Amino acid sequence: MSATLDSVPADRPSSSGEPSGAAPSPAGPPVVAVVGGGQLARMMAPAAGELGIRLRVLVEDPASSAAQVVTDTPVGVASDEAAIRSLIAPDAGPSASVLTFEHEHVPNDLLTDLIEHGTPVRPGPHALVQAQDKIVMRRRLTDLGVPCPRWAPLPASSPDEGRAALAAFLEEVGGTAVVKTSRGGYDGKGVRVVSSPDDVDDWLAGVADGGPQLLVEEKVPFVRELAALVARRPSGEVRAWPVVESVQRDGVCAEVIAPAPGLSAELDARAREIATTVAEGLDVTGVLAVELFEVAGPDGASTVLVNELAMRPHNSGHWTIDGAVTSQFEQHLRAVLDLPLGATEPTADWTVMANVLGSTLTELTDALPDVLGAFPEARVNLYGKGVRPGRKLGHVNVSGTDLDDVRRRAVAAAALLRGESTFEEEASNA
Repeated sequence: MSATLDSVPADRPSSSGEPSGAAPSPAGPPVVAVVGGGQLARMMAPAAGELGIRLRVLVEDPASSAAQVVTDTPVGVASDEAAIRSLIAPDAGPSASVLTFEHEHVPNDLLTDLIEHGTPVRPGPHALVQAQDKIVMRRRLTDLGVPCPRWAPLPASSPDEGRAALAAFLEEVGGTAVVKTSRGGYDGKGVRVVSSPDDVDDWLAGVADGGPQLLVEEKVPFVRELAALVARRPSGEVRAWPVVESVQRDGVCAEVIAPAPGLSAELDARAREIATTVAEGLDVTGVLAVELFEVAGPDGASTVLVNELAMRPHNSGHWTIDGAVTSQFEQHLRAVLDLPLGATEPTADWTVMANVLGSTLTELTDALPDVLGAFPEARVNLYGKGVRPGRKLGHVNVSGTDLDDVRRRAVAAAALLRGESTFEEEASNA
């Protein structure tokens, strides 16, 4: 089917058999239980407050990002069954209407049991496994006919068999490939570009010792990286935002440009169609981010290949907080509660998000006088995290009509928050 910015209504239940709607709860506002206390849960709080929804967030630490802004924050880890069960049905207070996540690292057996005992889990474990295990994801996407890079699982029986399979794959694809750990990698971690099996000898040995299985993919000669963000609710409605360009540095997203500049209407529609196919084919509920490679075909026409999936709000969608009618965070809450989805049209010609990756400042708020003075139109979102090199500490959104100017100002504002420039230098360059 062709995905558009309009809704795709349907009244059918999800393919998992889960009924639409939220679980019955005592009179009062719906309670959305969230596993994970990072910035994604933190950024759900404003949308929840506006809609009158109550958030209850399982945080790893009392000082975590989400715990600073959400009042109901029991402490525990995602692997703790007792903590998850208490999150849903605490000793005091209403039971949760639905359980959702800000990361995929959750025990699927427990989630299945919760569903069987009446708690909606969205996205469900049958969908989440695709984001948890890259081999499972690649197999399922291939079955759905979704375009992916050439790939293969490496045998886990012995390091020698893994080496032989990798050598054969390297010869097939021209001598260079990408090896990934099937589980646990993110933001460039768990990924290596290789030209010889020697480059992953330690990983192959680790598999034999019980580490995650490996897969190998062709190194795609992509033009740029794109992301297609959609939301789907259990009753079947789907909405898609415009496709964006994601600018990566050292394997981490540094900027997002919305919409992707120079993207043809045909390729934009194709990318959104793929994202909708994935959402429906995997029975995803909530926000789904599909990371894509734009690749030039032999005839010069561009096409796209799926790189990664994330079944939650995603860095590529932070621009929607200030640049779209409905933010990804409000949309995720609507979707998991099976509420009608919001409009996804952009509110400006261009919005650029610049990540704040690390800083030389002890406190990022020390830079606010300079940032807000130099760039009064900038929308600053800080995550309340301790500073360390390369860590995602916040982002800046800037919207406007001139892409070059919008991008320059977003990047300059983020640089000030990293402590890289003085006010005078940025003001003179803006």
